[in-house]
Amino acid sequence: MGERIDVDLGDRSYPVHVGAGVRHLLGGVLAGLGVRRVAVVSARPVELLPDPGVESIVLTGQEGEQDKNLATVEDLCRRFAGFGLTRSDAVVSCGGGTLTDVAGLAASLYHRGIPVVHLPTSLLAQVDASVGGKTAVNLPEGKNLVGAYWQPAAVLCDTDFLETLPRREWINGYGEIARAHFIGAGELRSLPLAEQIAASVRRKAEIVAEDERDTGLRHILNYGHTLGHALERATDFRLRHGEAVAIGTVFAGRLAGALGRIDQARVDEHLDVVLSYGCPSELPPGLDLAELVRLMGMDKKATTGLAFALDGPDGAELVRDVPEDVVFEVLRQMPVGPALP
Repeated sequence: MGERIDVDLGDRSYPVHVGAGVRHLLGGVLAGLGVRRVAVVSARPVELLPDPGVESIVLTGQEGEQDKNLATVEDLCRRFAGFGLTRSDAVVSCGGGTLTDVAGLAASLYHRGIPVVHLPTSLLAQVDASVGGKTAVNLPEGKNLVGAYWQPAAVLCDTDFLETLPRREWINGYGEIARAHFIGAGELRSLPLAEQIAASVRRKAEIVAEDERDTGLRHILNYGHTLGHALERATDFRLRHGEAVAIGTVFAGRLAGALGRIDQARVDEHLDVVLSYGCPSELPPGLDLAELVRLMGMDKKATTGLAFALDGPDGAELVRDVPEDVVFEVLRQMPVGPALP
């Protein structure tokens, strides 16, 4: 059923299934894990959930950055305990990227870690958030500052879930697919949706298998994210994650050009790819550029100065200590778009 991509991490390897109807593989996955009961954390209607085949409880989860915090994680863990979940049981997440992150972190902490299976229901979650084992929540001081690496036992990317997504959620996911173009996923624009998802997942699986814990290569998965995360914070998350990453990808191309790492044709390609997916490419109006630079300096990759995943002659790589004046000037030259909805 669908296409299977394996994330090769030795005894912690797991499959990612992509295609219509793959959510119905859940019962077999849980049977293979030998669990007795599961807590399903879901933002979708109960009637859309597949039968887990074991005793279960459905816990209503919330989407949105405002609920991506430690209070939500604590609440979930207390509900796990109230249900009697043990380390021989499992958590199933069924929702978008923020819910996947929160449920994954709760599973990583409860009883010091129990299995989690992700059923991502947004395009953003299917191409990125559900794969790779990064789980995190936000603090008032920054995005994704508290988290853990906790690989899922399986990921079921059912494209049937995407049929009811509003247009803005499609754009949210396409922002991540656009950035995949520049980290080695290849030309995806002409492919059917399921193949775009599978290709994005396959590239991420390759990177995670080589560098699970962000010691080197995995930094390129954050292509477009340094400015993207700053834009989310600066707009109080009115700009969605994938939208912000799309703008950050255009900025990354311009910054790489300003640093002499790529030629103008490659800079222009960043804009062309982002626009071809219908994603935004301009800064929202009214932003304080100095504040954006300050927020980018708080990025987890930035240890001694500003750091960005940037394109170059050998492909994307992490570039540290990028001069602040260059970053500010590239920001100043970015076009400004209409007010956010």
